[in-house]
Parts: sequence; C-alpha cells; structure tokens
Amino acid sequence: MTPLNKHFYVAIMAGGIGSRFWPYSRTDYPKQFLDILNTGKTLLQWTYERFTQFIPEENIYIVTHHQYVDLVGKQLPNLPAGNIVAEPSRKNTAPCVAYISHKIHKKDPKASMICAPADHLIMDPTSFTSTCLNALLFAQKNNALLTLGIKPTRPDTGYGYIQFETEQVADNVYKVKTFTEKPNLELAKTFLKSGDFLWNAGIFVWNSKSILQAFAEHLPEMDELFVAEKEVLNTPGEKDVIDRIYSQCTNLSIDYGIMEKADNVYVIPSNFGWSDLGTWASAYENLEKDYLGNAVQGKNVMVIDATKCMVKAPNDKLVLLQGLDDMIVIDTPDVLLVCKKENEQQIKEYVAEVKRHKGDKYM
Repeated sequence: MTPLNKHFYVAIMAGGIGSRFWPYSRTDYPKQFLDILNTGKTLLQWTYERFTQFIPEENIYIVTHHQYVDLVGKQLPNLPAGNIVAEPSRKNTAPCVAYISHKIHKKDPKASMICAPADHLIMDPTSFTSTCLNALLFAQKNNALLTLGIKPTRPDTGYGYIQFETEQVADNVYKVKTFTEKPNLELAKTFLKSGDFLWNAGIFVWNSKSILQAFAEHLPEMDELFVAEKEVLNTPGEKDVIDRIYSQCTNLSIDYGIMEKADNVYVIPSNFGWSDLGTWASAYENLEKDYLGNAVQGKNVMVIDATKCMVKAPNDKLVLLQGLDDMIVIDTPDVLLVCKKENEQQIKEYVAEVKRHKGDKYM
C-alpha cells in the first residue's frame, strides 16, 4: 500500500441540525449521527471511513457544534480527542473553515486540505478517492481554491451551480466562470440544457496558505479575528479565544464569502455516485423500493393502493397507508409528518412554524 501523504488533511464539517430531515433528525441528535439509509453505520461513520483510505488518521478533524463533541467521540472511538474541534455557535461554513484552516496551518504550513460535509452519500468510494487525490495534488502545487462538481441529472433548485471554462488547466481541472447559489426552476432548466454547469457538491480542496490568503483578501475582518489570536491555537487556551472570536464572526457561507468572489477558483467534474442526502426525497432516491415505487422503513408498515411514497416508522408500530401518492410520511414517537414530496424544500419552513407555535419541545 502506498504510504499516505503526511501533509494531506481533511476537515469533516458535522455541526448542522439537518432540519429538512425533521422529525427524524432533531437538534440533540441530527442526521449526521443517524443511519438514514439503514446501512448499519451513521453518515458520519461512513464519511470518516471514506477518508481513512487516503488521509492519515491523525490528520482527520471533525468540526462540530460543542453539544455534539461526546456524540462524535462515541461514534468514532479511534479518533484522537484533540481532533474533535468544537464550535461554540453555529455561524455557517465561513467561520468554520477559517477556524480549522488557521489551526491546521499553524500545525503544518505545508498542509493541503479537504473541507467536506459529514452527511453526503458516495456510492463509488474508489472514484471518490482518486478524484480527491487529484485535487489535493493540484492544490499542493497551485494557489487554487478547488471544488468538486457533479454533472446535474435534473433542474434541482436546492443546489448551487458552477459554470466552468471548456479548456482544462490540468488533468480534469477547469477554471470556474461563475457560481450561482440555488437558482429558480427556470434558471436551473437553462443551466441543465447548456451543458457547461455542474452542481456544487460543497466539497472544497486547497492548501492552507491559499485559503488563508483568500480570507485575508475577501473576508479581512473575519480573518483578522483569527490572525490576532493564532498563537493560542493548538494550546489549552484555544477554547476561550474561539468563544470570543465566534461571538464576533458574521453568519456566512464559504460559498458567498469566498468562492463566489475569488478569481483562483477551479472545479473538477466528478462522477462518484454523489448525493448530498439533504432531503427525504434524496433518501427516497437511494432506498430500495417496492413494485409500486414506495421506499418503506419500518417492519410493521402496510401499504395499500399507495405509490412513490417515502415512509419511515418505528419497527414496533403498525402503520397502514392507503391511497397516498408521492408523499413523505415520517412517524416518530412524538411527531407525525405527512407532506407532499414536491414540497420537501419547505420542511425547513414548517419546522420554523412548529418552533414558533410549540417552542423547542419538538425540535
């Protein structure tokens, strides 16, 4: 086996609450810690194992909300405790990337790193490994911010889109022309027809020096907060300093904050069986279905004259469905969700309504 490159790192981002998977995903136990597809492993465990194939285990970091530190430790018992990086609050991906990039750069100024979500599904791990290694090698030698792009199969309004130049600058690496965050349906259809747009998988690759330069240029106020305290990183005083820094950070995604502004952004068109597992419909796409197209999880679910439904219920509960078509039915001990599949993007809004009227009890 080829020895792993000691300058390659990964930061797995695992701090979200997965509200579009409500009511199965809850604030105290969100989707990255759940076995969404009944595989015997949680999404976080699959993601971690995927990266151990080509990243030294001591170079794998999990960045998560402070309330999930113990959960991460339980699910990944081999991970050194110091590699679980706790965020004091949820401020989207820009502060998260700034924090871990400064931390890794201080430890290893020659670091090249991947920043990836904890809750994606990858059906072809071999292709994923070769794509990531290609990206890391390119990032190691170039001042480049790379993202992995997925060939779109439908005009989805839930993804960001990347338009790229037709001429490659290196093996399967292309310069990015434009980023468009979650377009409307008409625009998404136009992108699909044109053929030079990819879905943004939200998996980023760069060397630590390049990403810190990008922060200094495009998000200088945020960057200065970390630069001023960089000597405290990787020491016992880190937690108090990060608590203070995060309270001053704006809530901003890395896409808006840097990737849409920088001119050294590149994409690798990829094909490794990717799904972001962002919604119940994406889970439905990846689950086994009966002859009427129903994806059913639950030992006592009975389906009569129902088609193309996504159904999840506790094993010890009898659930009988009749006459439903293209619906999401999620039953938990305290919440029942019945929702049209076409409205799945609104589940986040429905959860906000529940919170407004019922407080945090069902969150």
